[in-house]
Amino acid sequence: MKYQTITLEKKENIATITLNQPEKLNVLTPQMGKELEDAFGVVDRDAGVRVVVLTGAGRAFSAGADIGGWFLPMAQERRKGAVADVIRSFIETLPLALTRVKKPVIASINGAAVGFGGTVTLPCDIRIASEEAKFSFGFTQVGISPEMGSSYFLPRLVGIGKACELILTAKMINAEEAREIGLVNQVVPAGELTKATYEMAASIAKLAPLATQISKRALYRGMDADIASQLQYEVFAINHLFGTEDFEESCKAFLEKRAPIFKGK
Repeated sequence: MKYQTITLEKKENIATITLNQPEKLNVLTPQMGKELEDAFGVVDRDAGVRVVVLTGAGRAFSAGADIGGWFLPMAQERRKGAVADVIRSFIETLPLALTRVKKPVIASINGAAVGFGGTVTLPCDIRIASEEAKFSFGFTQVGISPEMGSSYFLPRLVGIGKACELILTAKMINAEEAREIGLVNQVVPAGELTKATYEMAASIAKLAPLATQISKRALYRGMDADIASQLQYEVFAINHLFGTEDFEESCKAFLEKRAPIFKGK
């Protein structure tokens, strides 16, 4: 797919997906949704990608949905009696595509993350925010309910009480409060966001990729599993990894006092 609203770049083992409509504050449109879904599939299938970074161009991460170009026309069509079901639209499939990315995904939040701008970061594995970032899940301000999986992810990140507060008040919070409640992992000065993001991405990319991917899967699986089944999964996973070339290489590198060279095999 040729992208019009995002960019996808790969440097060494790190892929960067950028919301690239800075003149419109990277607002979500159906076109952007389709392109993001495609890009998540591309990076997931690319064996050369070990870490994915999601960020925004310009001064905003994303200011939310395109109210005038998408929401208002859709509302007017619905009011006329159009009843086309939005189920299986990208509103449903995009978050699933992001959760299916086996590689670690880092959201690098450079500015305002409002509505969709906040919800698209929730399925990411790690969130690093600029001091200039701010967050609002202001769905009720525009007469709609949480979307893009936010009613699933947000309570798991910040707790049900804080999730209710953020959704039901639609208030804006700054980056530091987002860090305090667990919405983001780190807050860094604006000028250091790119450096901090890619330092973390590089630190992950140099590790054994199969072990990294299976570890990510284990952590998410464990959130909804009972202890017995999760222990069984861990045993299965580690026994699988014992048979990989990367595990043997790590043992040899340790004994030879050198850095391992992982190949994802």
